[in-house]
Amino acid sequence: MSARGRVAEAVKKAWPFEVLPRTAWARQTPTYKQAAPSVIAAAMTRSQRRPSGNWYALAASTDITSKPLGVTVAGAELVCWRGTGGALHIGPARCPHLGADLCTGSVDRGHLVCPWHGLRLTGRSRPDWPAVPAHDDGVLVWARLDRIGGESPTAEPILPARPEHPRIAAVASLSGACEASDIIANRMDPWHGAWFHPYSFTKLEVLSAPPEDDDVPEELDRFLVAVTFRLGRLGVPVIAEFTSPEPRTLVMRIVDGEGTGSVVETHATPNGRGPDGQPRCTVLEAVIAHSDRPGFAHALRAAPMITPLMRHAANRLWRDDLEYAERLHTVRQQDAEGVGDLLRPLNGPTPAGRQNPAAAPGIGPMG
Repeated sequence: MSARGRVAEAVKKAWPFEVLPRTAWARQTPTYKQAAPSVIAAAMTRSQRRPSGNWYALAASTDITSKPLGVTVAGAELVCWRGTGGALHIGPARCPHLGADLCTGSVDRGHLVCPWHGLRLTGRSRPDWPAVPAHDDGVLVWARLDRIGGESPTAEPILPARPEHPRIAAVASLSGACEASDIIANRMDPWHGAWFHPYSFTKLEVLSAPPEDDDVPEELDRFLVAVTFRLGRLGVPVIAEFTSPEPRTLVMRIVDGEGTGSVVETHATPNGRGPDGQPRCTVLEAVIAHSDRPGFAHALRAAPMITPLMRHAANRLWRDDLEYAERLHTVRQQDAEGVGDLLRPLNGPTPAGRQNPAAAPGIGPMG
């Protein structure tokens, strides 16, 4: 490498940003030809066949305190709290006495106290109140619900590898009218990134996608994407991979560029049906940032100021992506009811790409 090349490489390492040209949104290279519904559907089918161990992500670890927190998974109401020494407890939110909502109770000396008649729950199972297996991975809290999951249980959730310390983690949570499979299908389409989120991504190119085969080796079952994260007129180019270790999780990991090893975990938890009869689902997006730069360790001191910004960015993305996921659910519902056929040509082939990626064989309501 020439002296000029070495200097350029050193500058690139010290300054990972590039100035982005002004490009009109509509002048981007279209990606609809590359975003083949059959590829997305095949990846979804493989994802939905993987075991989950019956574990469901509930909340950020920091959200569970000595104040009871209520969550609903597939219609089951749960109450979560921390007892003595920060021990995590999860169980039915229904008081075994007369059905009071235990989420409105209080914690006294580590015990959950019902607000109606003072029944105390230690967090351990009793004949009329079964404690739920719980797991705190340091970023997220999980509950194992064997009757809902219906699979062979595992001792712990099936988690992806996460970056070593130092790291900064932030968790965003939003809910929408769709199913968990619609959330994962959204992430199985990396081609939409720069079109649907131009404020966050640009210069996106899917370098490789998994084949449509029924059986794909784990190392090939990924989407590899070159993308530039946008910070105003500045951009940070990286290469990222998208994988799905279990049916309700999609992981984006930076494999080259600034922040190599950092991950964004998207977890989808079905809540049940709303008053309108439509399914509800909660997205938990865990952003776990890491950098090998010496100065990153100092950023930990500013974590209380950085994590709200990370959550804000994730919330902004998922406000849009929930519309995408909800639309997937609507289209699938229209197709099931035959409504989608009303606008098809009377004597013509089915339009290419009509199949919804979340409607692949074997994919249906979660739980």
